[in-house]
Amino acid sequence: MPTDDVPGRETAGKPRRPTMVDVAAKAGVSRALVSLVFRNQPGASEATRQRVLHAADELGYHPDNAARLLARGRSHTLGVVLTVHQPFDADMVEGIYPEAERLGYDVLLSASAPGRDEGKAVEALLSHRCEAVILLGPTSSQAYLAELGRRTVVVSVSRRVPGAHLDSVRTSAAVGVRQAIDHLVKLGHREITHVDGGKGPGASDRRRAYRSAMRRHDLTARIVPGEYSEDAGMAAAQKLLGEDRLPTAILAANDRCAVGLMHAFGRAGLELPKDLSVVGYDDNHLSHLSYIDLTTVRQDANRIAEHAVQRAVARLEDENVEPTDTVLDPKLVVRGTTGPPAAR
Repeated sequence: MPTDDVPGRETAGKPRRPTMVDVAAKAGVSRALVSLVFRNQPGASEATRQRVLHAADELGYHPDNAARLLARGRSHTLGVVLTVHQPFDADMVEGIYPEAERLGYDVLLSASAPGRDEGKAVEALLSHRCEAVILLGPTSSQAYLAELGRRTVVVSVSRRVPGAHLDSVRTSAAVGVRQAIDHLVKLGHREITHVDGGKGPGASDRRRAYRSAMRRHDLTARIVPGEYSEDAGMAAAQKLLGEDRLPTAILAANDRCAVGLMHAFGRAGLELPKDLSVVGYDDNHLSHLSYIDLTTVRQDANRIAEHAVQRAVARLEDENVEPTDTVLDPKLVVRGTTGPPAAR
């Protein structure tokens, strides 16, 4: 047999990849039947299907789905832009993969990080023929996002972009923050400060919801500038510790900010919730840990991920489908960082 007919045998110094023809020959079936098996189509008995899969496994054959889809003019690939240091983004990615697979799509990830802005992360995905882009907590300008929405199918997670031709999937800040403030007021708190998320996605909605919730209880609102990071939480805590009087409770911008607050207050000798109550936002996977045990507003990462994928696929499959703003309800999860205020 000629050398180039033997799967795995080197040809011109390179091993030849086994093909569907090789699998068919080894399994003793036609190439068409092998194709049916790998496309999960009817036409092959279970015994034949297992024989084909076993032959493919022995040969080390893997179907080139990307080439097949590109030949049909489609890549069936969704691009996802995430921020490296945001645990909640990682939680959402875990939900994106199974939903995309269920709907027949692959997923490519691209991260924004210091030195690599969101625009670069997006362009990398588009250069790899991603048909749609899901942005997890986008921070780009409204003008850029509007322009991107004219180029391709875009889903913005956690941020609504008015006037742009793109989908958004988010939770209701009004509902989530109201639950948090109601919980603290029911415990007896009246001095509740909000450490905000600065210019982060959804931060303005949470500020607005905080002010509204405090007005409902006829309480004075106070906002301390922050960001969605532990460092911002620690900086806010140091600011508050330098004042004559601490609030009895704090609603943090997100869970990372809450953890920074907890760390700084702990180093100052304060105990939670004995001396101070703290509420986070997101309910990322770190908040569940026993040594954090954070009361937080839970955004259901899996539900958000599923809706984001479904919106992208709906518009890819039917160009007449218009973008929508999907708003889900969050839920307060009470753990160990909130309790009645200390007597003053």
